[in-house]
Amino acid sequence: MKKLSPKLSQKLAVSLLTVAMIITLIPVSAIIFIIVKNGISAISWEFLFSMPTQGMRAGGIFPAIVGTIAIVSCSIATALPIGVCAAIYLNEYARDNLLTRIIKLAIVNLAGIPSVVYGLFGLGIFVMFLGFGVSIIAGALTLAIMELPVIITTARSALSNVPNSFREASLALGVSRWQTIRHIVLPNALPGILTGAILSIARVAGETAPILFTAAAFYTPNLPHSVFDQVMALPYHLFIISTQIPNMPKNIIFGTALVLLVMVLSMSLIAIIARIIFRKRRKW
Repeated sequence: MKKLSPKLSQKLAVSLLTVAMIITLIPVSAIIFIIVKNGISAISWEFLFSMPTQGMRAGGIFPAIVGTIAIVSCSIATALPIGVCAAIYLNEYARDNLLTRIIKLAIVNLAGIPSVVYGLFGLGIFVMFLGFGVSIIAGALTLAIMELPVIITTARSALSNVPNSFREASLALGVSRWQTIRHIVLPNALPGILTGAILSIARVAGETAPILFTAAAFYTPNLPHSVFDQVMALPYHLFIISTQIPNMPKNIIFGTALVLLVMVLSMSLIAIIARIIFRKRRKW
């Protein structure tokens, strides 16, 4: 059988990848189009910045927006430094032995655990055992545990991609290992670390099961005043109005989904812009 020429093989591979990309974009574009088409009519100043009324059938979703931002912000603020520190230890300090290999395998496996299991774990540990109750802090810590496998894995990959010659040159000048990591390795690994943050934000911002057990309320008349308050959240609010409230106007359901989609994309866009800025500063 005659082998394909390298040029023909490359063209075939590019064509297959292009087809795969188009197949992926079609359903994503269709989902976005349907949400925007059916939900744009609900978007208004009142819808975004007022409290819900008439059993969620009227008014706005401002408490759910505030609650979602609070939970996601607290979770990423908790998970990102812990995940990066764990990645630094595993990549820069830990020896390659059976224990570290088991730890790395466990981290990868944790990423595949269903979110409802994390929710039950958060209910048992943070809500009941530690006594935080159903609150922002309980939900944020639960989501932070969900984020850790993604952040640790991507951060380790980013750190390992920094050339060893950078470390060797720094150590040869008499700089300590920690100073080398802090001033040489970490700045060059930041774009990859931010990629992990983007992926984790996109995942947890739309999660319903974990916050259902640990943070979300069907309705709260006031905005949260501390991290120990219960809050409304967009994913749970969307679940309630689409499944539990009869005769709910369709444009409000899709409008809520549109707001959640825009929030997730906005958070990701901010992280992407930061990643591009840090990548331009990279010297290699």
